[in-house]
Amino acid sequence: MSLDINGRTNVIGIIGHPIEHTLSPVIHNTISLETGRNAVYVPFHVYGPDEDAPCDKEGLENVVRGAYKLNIRGFNVTVPYKSDVIPYLSDIDPLAEKIGAVNTLVRTESGYKGYNTDMPGLYTALRKKDVKVEGSTAVVLGAGGAARAVLAMLINYGAERVYLVNRSYDKAGVLAVEMNSVFSDDDSADKKIYPVSVDGVGEIKQSIKKDGNNLFFQCTSLGLKEGDGLLVDDDELYGLASYGFDLVYNPAETPFTKKMEELGVPCDNGLMMLLYQGIIAYQLWMDTKLSDAVINHTRISLCKAIYGDNIILTGYMGAGKSTVGKRLAETLGMDFIDTDDYIVEKEGRTIPEIFAESGESGFRDIETEAVRALRENCYNTVISTGGGAVLRDENAELLKETGSVFYLYASPEETFNRVKGDTGRPLLDSESEEKLKEKIVNMLEIRYHAYMRTADHRIDTDGRTVKDIVDEVSKYIS
Repeated sequence: MSLDINGRTNVIGIIGHPIEHTLSPVIHNTISLETGRNAVYVPFHVYGPDEDAPCDKEGLENVVRGAYKLNIRGFNVTVPYKSDVIPYLSDIDPLAEKIGAVNTLVRTESGYKGYNTDMPGLYTALRKKDVKVEGSTAVVLGAGGAARAVLAMLINYGAERVYLVNRSYDKAGVLAVEMNSVFSDDDSADKKIYPVSVDGVGEIKQSIKKDGNNLFFQCTSLGLKEGDGLLVDDDELYGLASYGFDLVYNPAETPFTKKMEELGVPCDNGLMMLLYQGIIAYQLWMDTKLSDAVINHTRISLCKAIYGDNIILTGYMGAGKSTVGKRLAETLGMDFIDTDDYIVEKEGRTIPEIFAESGESGFRDIETEAVRALRENCYNTVISTGGGAVLRDENAELLKETGSVFYLYASPEETFNRVKGDTGRPLLDSESEEKLKEKIVNMLEIRYHAYMRTADHRIDTDGRTVKDIVDEVSKYIS
């Protein structure tokens, strides 16, 4: 499936400097494909006198006016233009005005209206995890641009008290005063944001309830580079959290999320905030409501783009899926999952026990649920499937959505030599070797078309070493 660009195509996009590494096209073009909407999302690198410098105010005004003349339906705005673009808008959403930055422009009859979807995007991500902002006590680590949207979200949606922790107390103080002022209609009203230096977190530990609704947000760049540490390294402080959120989404695991997990605190990285700020922007541009199914497919595409696609190995019993899969994962630096092992762990029963107790149909039901769960949650993983996983059309479609599918083919003769004497395969129970050979031939004949229909590539394994097979698969994905 691909975008069909023509004279009626709606153009949306993003402006920024730099712009080469933006993931926004993955989000928005996936949505357009999933919904069948005639729209394309394009990154626009906006720069000044040369490509190494951002454009000045006059240049930015020309970009906005020119985009409107070109009938661009809307676009995102990223650094360094989120605040600078505001004077050239015909209107601005009240919340975006309070934050002092926009990241989404929506075409109207009189010009572009500016919105900030970062704040509602974060709130939506939290709400989807049943995290309650209203009435919470929050600890925000870092006082840069990312913290501004988090502070705005917390105050706007009803947090009771927010501690803003930063190495520079003065910088935290300036931001706290500004945000308190912006979100308070009464200068005499109690302020909700309190600046704290890294050395002063003791007052937080003394002030917040251990079993309260305490939300921690990591808003620094720590975690982007290997070897990064924590802004505050204090287990007693982090142990007070009821939930943690790191705005960093790549890598998936950061020093902050590791610390939360070590202490048994539920936590997430910034992926879902990235997703939902994009979802909200698209809904504004197209005046639509996206379904949960579209949002989930978009999430899967985004995860694959960030963390890496999966490799799926299918094939009949004895094709070498597990052996090849483990070596392939090791060679490519990927994780490895065998679906049968996954099922055994989840069920607490062996495969023969499942067949004996639930029959083949019951096992296939369990297998389908396992494949669906792996599609939802696996990235940068080699997945070895059971021999009959592709027999259900639903499984075949799920596997194709999960990654690149490789069919490891072995002839009936080779298969017989590999599986004879293996008592752990219920479907191959036979009275004699001749009966076993006959069963293998018949089953392979029945299953072959299902394997080929599901596969992106067929790999012949007869007489070949594991290294040979791994090398061939690697060529397709390099």
